[in-house]
Amino acid sequence: MLRLIAWRLPQIALTLAILSLLAYLAIGAMPGDPISLAIMADPRLGPEDAARLRALHGLDQPVLSRWAAWAGGVLHGEFGYSRLYARPAVEMLGPALRGSLILLGTALALAAGLGVASGMLAALRPRWRGPVDGLALVSQALPSFWLGILLIIVFAVTLGWLPAGGSAEEGGWEAARFLILPVVTLAITHLAAYARHTAAAMAEVLRAPWITAGRARGAGEARIAFRHALPNASVPLLSLIALDAGALVSGALITETVFARPGMGKLLTDAVMGNDYNLALLALMLVAAVTMLATLAADLAQRALDPRLAA
Repeated sequence: MLRLIAWRLPQIALTLAILSLLAYLAIGAMPGDPISLAIMADPRLGPEDAARLRALHGLDQPVLSRWAAWAGGVLHGEFGYSRLYARPAVEMLGPALRGSLILLGTALALAAGLGVASGMLAALRPRWRGPVDGLALVSQALPSFWLGILLIIVFAVTLGWLPAGGSAEEGGWEAARFLILPVVTLAITHLAAYARHTAAAMAEVLRAPWITAGRARGAGEARIAFRHALPNASVPLLSLIALDAGALVSGALITETVFARPGMGKLLTDAVMGNDYNLALLALMLVAAVTMLATLAADLAQRALDPRLAA
């Protein structure tokens, strides 16, 4: 495992450097730099003011030089200021990241729990395979924006049980009421992958000779399912969980927009569209780093569960 970590960490660092350069080039290719936008907002600024501001912020330098300066600042812990919010970029990530982690963490935990339970039921009781496959198909086919609007119409507008959107400042039940509809929306749309992967992996493991030998020795179905089959079937599920870890940090733009919840999805979109280099790049690098580190953690966990993978 140490060899894997020593091999992957330099790869992660190199990938982050390449991604930051590509993202910097992509944002720089968008029409209108921050100085041009400032001139549009304040007609009193003339060409001389624009040239002075570009020189002050280094925008008169070649794009590779500007990226190198930004990367050097990041390596020294200097992440710069957000142009859109006039605050340090790191400070803007905190509230948005916390909102996305609460929303998506709860939704993905619910989706994983229900999906794994449904997949185990389909594998252990073949007569349930059809209903579980049907549930997974419906879950996968539902667009999140359509499902979110439908839940708002039913539970917020028609029944009046839950708020249609927003968030509560205080915690407790009031905050939970604002979470229910977006969490259910995201959980339903993510349920299919966990159910199908679990059902396929469990069905394959349950056909293994050592499972038959365990039953012949008198092991109960619960012990077979939870102590023997599920740990071995969870190896492919770890890759799925690792990919969803990136979603925890990147946010869910559509769901956050439908339910008017602040989060990383909206913050990242606003930063990119507003040519806010520091905030956009910092958010993108955070998403990429979390996704790759989660993938590394999943690989390590897979090797711990199945030593054959380490051979």
